[in-house]
Amino acid sequence: MKTMIVYSSRTGNTETIARAIHQEMPRAELFPVEEAPSPEGFDLLVLGFWVDKGTADVAAREYLQRVGTTPTALFATLGAYPDSNHARESMERASEFLSGAPLVGSFVCQGAVDSKLQNWMESLPPDHPHGPTEERLKRWRDASTHPDGKDCEAARVWARGLIREERS
Repeated sequence: MKTMIVYSSRTGNTETIARAIHQEMPRAELFPVEEAPSPEGFDLLVLGFWVDKGTADVAAREYLQRVGTTPTALFATLGAYPDSNHARESMERASEFLSGAPLVGSFVCQGAVDSKLQNWMESLPPDHPHGPTEERLKRWRDASTHPDGKDCEAARVWARGLIREERS
């Protein structure tokens, strides 16, 4: 099975998960999105992105729109909890950019929030929709150690499942 792993990473979180997946799929070709060729001719595309404004970041969205019909699995990193509505909705919105390609799997991992974004949000008044509430500050603290070893292992387990599904 000819597989390509493509990732868009701003802070290194998504790249960390991409490399963990690559450990499980060592024959796969691994590319940052800026250097990734067309997925045409591949049996599986595994594409990772960081969540920006409730969907895939711009570079990942642009790549997703060029996927064609290559079966695609998506993975994402975000500052929110991976089992949150925000995580689920972000993945759903990102998958809408696949035009004609079957979505064969998805994985979401919490990642540390970009410090520049945190600084900007901390400067907002508490009543602003993105202001520094106690809940948000706790989530940032929780996210600050992610992705960690457990997250990487979960990504490898997910990748194993993709391999099994594609072979059957």
